[in-house]
Amino acid sequence: MFGSKKNNQFPSGGHTLFDRAVEIRGDVIFGGTLDVEGKVIGDIVAVEGADAVIRVRDKGAVEGEIKAPQVVINGRVTGDVYATKHLELAANAVVHGNVHYSVIEMVKGAEVNGNLIHISENTQKKSKVEALNADIKVSNRASEGSK
Repeated sequence: MFGSKKNNQFPSGGHTLFDRAVEIRGDVIFGGTLDVEGKVIGDIVAVEGADAVIRVRDKGAVEGEIKAPQVVINGRVTGDVYATKHLELAANAVVHGNVHYSVIEMVKGAEVNGNLIHISENTQKKSKVEALNADIKVSNRASEGSK
């Protein structure tokens, strides 16, 4: 009713904080802003089309992939990071995994144990088309199986 027309299940906006005393086990799908001061064991993925921001604070930890337009890391991440718009690695950032970025800002002291991989605008468009084609194939298989 009040959500975005793109995805009513996850309205854009809002601010969520996982406090230091919180440990989440499982994947997190979000829109708006997500601050992680606790621990997440699972993937963190922004809703498609949302201008989402995830911040892993200095005491925060993520064991899993992060996929969002804007990512700020000042804690620990074990897993690949995908930032389609902007990635900031602050002084206390430690990433054990590959970092895929469009624009990167890295402060002295940040640590990446993996590859830095630039995502061009053409690459982003190509991956969206591939994802759409994969969804169509799965949908077609499902409809063929129900006949």
